Amino acid sequence: MQDYNDNNQKNRKQGVRRPSGGQQQRPQGQKRSVNGQRRPSGQPGPRGQQRPLNAPKRPTAAPKARPKKKAKKKKWKIALFVVELLVICILVGVCWAMSKANKIQHVQITDEEKKEELAIDEGIMESEALKGYRNIALFGVDSREGQLDTSTRTDTIMIASINLDTKEVKLVSVYRDTWLNLSTDSYNKANAAYARGGYKQAIAMLNMNLDLNIEDFATIGFEGLIDVIDAVGGIEIDVKQAEIQHINSYQISMVGRPTGELNANGEPNYTAVEGVEYIPVTKAGVQTLNGLQATAYARVRYVGSDLERASRQRTVLTKVAKKAMTLNPATLNKIADAVFPKVMTSLSLSEILDLLKDIASYDIGETTGFPFEDHIVPNGRVGSASVVVPVDLEKNVSLLHEFLFDEENYEPSDTVKKCSKKIASDTGISYNGE
Repeated sequence: MQDYNDNNQKNRKQGVRRPSGGQQQRPQGQKRSVNGQRRPSGQPGPRGQQRPLNAPKRPTAAPKARPKKKAKKKKWKIALFVVELLVICILVGVCWAMSKANKIQHVQITDEEKKEELAIDEGIMESEALKGYRNIALFGVDSREGQLDTSTRTDTIMIASINLDTKEVKLVSVYRDTWLNLSTDSYNKANAAYARGGYKQAIAMLNMNLDLNIEDFATIGFEGLIDVIDAVGGIEIDVKQAEIQHINSYQISMVGRPTGELNANGEPNYTAVEGVEYIPVTKAGVQTLNGLQATAYARVRYVGSDLERASRQRTVLTKVAKKAMTLNPATLNKIADAVFPKVMTSLSLSEILDLLKDIASYDIGETTGFPFEDHIVPNGRVGSASVVVPVDLEKNVSLLHEFLFDEENYEPSDTVKKCSKKIASDTGISYNGE
């Protein structure tokens, strides 16, 4: 005698299916009707006539709602994925920028300091001609200890004027030996302003003497310039025969050690290992200079006057800028790593990013020196000092505004007129009006 479980096991082994709910199994070839009655295969169903046995099968209609729903979900997933990627890219970009910017020596110039310490004339602040431009002071300092503030003289003083509509950038070198008001009603060479009062006094000196509205600056040590030039792969310079000796001397002075002796100009002598610490320039003509060589070239003082030296500096800066605009992100990253720790600026992270985002659209336009060529005495004297004399300051400022802002017949401020008279008195050189 077997119970239910025994019969069940036997049926499973023989492949017999047990009827559900006590119903008997249907004979093969019969179908269940809608009301539960059996009907032979081939008989018409309750909704229509008999379908011929050889008739083609009706195509099965694909469900419509479900695939559309799936496709819609898939599109949303793709869109969400793209948004997530964009967010990640933005976050990575911001983190990268912040990591680089954190290496910069950032200083903030408050609105009160801008008003009280940067010597911006009220009329200049309201000038319609200057509103379409952004003027930034660029200072290059020779500091072995990385000192970028006071107690170091500026070998390079430049003004970068950016036309905000056309993106054209014009560069003006202010000759470091120019006799100017240091913004304190004391007169001296222009490069003394930074040494005495740092970036604020140097900016104030430019604003007061040139009728400008400069509020921001960037200072770089020459070590930073060396790294930038190396990072862009060097720059092409047409070296003159007379410059070679001085290029090599400056290279040695920047990387070498003092010997304890002075040269003919009363400057310390240095020594360095050729081929290890520096690579000498051996020939004249067009050639690619590395960072140390190009920076030394920019510093050459004894070939030509201060005017030629400033011209060499503008050449180096222009070539570096144009080359940087064509580089890939990896190289730009390398430059940022190299130069940012050696830069001090008042520009905020957002301002730096705003300037950099359009770097490819900038156009390095005309460059010039101040004072202008036809209104300058490069070897004037004030006491025992050799100075660059603007002849006169009023005329030079008028020409400067025409060059930078297309202001013809610009009338300088009363402050500039006052400074101009004092410079003429100190130097004994005045403008004859021609």
